[in-house]
Amino acid sequence: MTAVTHRPVPGAAGEPDGAEHRGSARSGAIGLIGAATSGLFGFVLAVVITRGYGTTGSGMFFAAIGVVTVATAVCTLGAETGLMWALPRRRVGDRTDAARVLPVALLPPFAVAVAVAVAGVLAADSLAPRVLGTAAGPSLLAVSFAAVPVVVILTLLLAALRCVRPIRAYVSVQFFLLPVARPVLVGAAVLVGGGLVAGVTAWLLPAALALLVCLALVAGPLHIGHGAGLRPERRDWSTFWRFALPRAASAAIDAGNLWVGVLLTSTLAGANEAGVFGAVGRYVLAGQLAMQGLRVAVSPQLSRLLGEGRPHLAAAVHRQLTTWGLVLSWPVYLLLAVFGLAFLELFGPGFTAGTTAMTILALAMLVNTGVGNVQSLLLMGGRSGLHLAATLAGLLVTISLGLVLIPGHGATGAALAWAAGIVTENLTAVTCAWFVVRHPLVDGAMVRAAVVTVTGVGAAAGVGVLVGGRGITGLLGAVAGLVVGCVVLLTVPRVRQAIRATVRQIRGREAAVPATAGPPEQKDR
Repeated sequence: MTAVTHRPVPGAAGEPDGAEHRGSARSGAIGLIGAATSGLFGFVLAVVITRGYGTTGSGMFFAAIGVVTVATAVCTLGAETGLMWALPRRRVGDRTDAARVLPVALLPPFAVAVAVAVAGVLAADSLAPRVLGTAAGPSLLAVSFAAVPVVVILTLLLAALRCVRPIRAYVSVQFFLLPVARPVLVGAAVLVGGGLVAGVTAWLLPAALALLVCLALVAGPLHIGHGAGLRPERRDWSTFWRFALPRAASAAIDAGNLWVGVLLTSTLAGANEAGVFGAVGRYVLAGQLAMQGLRVAVSPQLSRLLGEGRPHLAAAVHRQLTTWGLVLSWPVYLLLAVFGLAFLELFGPGFTAGTTAMTILALAMLVNTGVGNVQSLLLMGGRSGLHLAATLAGLLVTISLGLVLIPGHGATGAALAWAAGIVTENLTAVTCAWFVVRHPLVDGAMVRAAVVTVTGVGAAAGVGVLVGGRGITGLLGAVAGLVVGCVVLLTVPRVRQAIRATVRQIRGREAAVPATAGPPEQKDR
């Protein structure tokens, strides 16, 4: 890979300034703390939706969220990943270069989003019977499409924010403001007797507030309004979109995997089955939050390392963070697989029909989290075409099996289809990532962590099942056993030392990479 000489954006995560040196350990873990908070309030939101609207109503609610999510992913055209790739590589000595990327990244997606919103609002009456199937469907669909331009710009500004400010700014908006505000507003809509349209509108409102916050946070570091030029050069357009456009399709697939399943289930098996599958999906996505927190923290660092021609260090970052992502994520999925009944009981008795679907998807997600953020390695290495190939393979498997299995098996059929797609995509992506990086993506530490995690969680789950079955009592017993085990592990000096090293790496401090990571660091040529 050709080395690129560059200077990161001032204040970007990964270049510690005075504020970042203070309280390094606490700041280093902020991505994971934010992900945990987002997961907690995401669960609260799911409870509010399922308890407030029942299986059929929540199916329609989840379908509306799916419309917004899939439409947004399509309309961003891959520009959010393009910003994450481009901004850390920009030379900013004249303080104007980085700002020139914003018009390139924002204008085409916004134009597409406006066109999609107008078309969707006009077609709501004809689309609603096929997708939602109730009297409230056209209004619900119109509100969802109308919000797409706002959510598209928010998505892009969040990507820029991640690059130009320390991670705590991004986490404050993405992992705190949005997930905390949504259950509060949706809950208020339920309490005052608001219908589905009022509930979905309440879910959308925090996006407008977050957009304004992001505008204020991004403008300062890029000196917008203080001398920064916003007129891009012709080569800015070609360079950016040559990378971003292949990501456009894969981004839509990534964001739409769950929601395509919800929409397919709603269309082929009815809103009731879609509600069950959507509830299961909320738990499955919650288990990914640890990996998401690690990914948003480390993506700019991977872009730097791969851009400078240091793939051995990028592979070392990947291995270490995958190990900790596995340790944090696998217990969640193993508990979901064993105690799916207990988790779904919290949503109400109508949702326990998704127990088998929960087990299927939880096991598939062990593969997804076990290979780590290989997608980030491909994308930050500029290989968005390979990433697209992997995501297309997974989508084709998901849709093909879904069309066959969902009509006869409902939520369980949707889970089987999605599980097969997850495994296909991740095995393809990890193979492509190895060919790109050419350094090991798995090491002994990862294998040992996997064995210890499965053994420890398996033992705790077994005790829980013996004590209280697979209901809530058994789940509480298993969680109590895990808490005790974690406390014991934290008393081991070697474990604490490994945690501190990982936190430093999340901060982008490459000295945290062990000396055995690979050959000596190459100088920029």
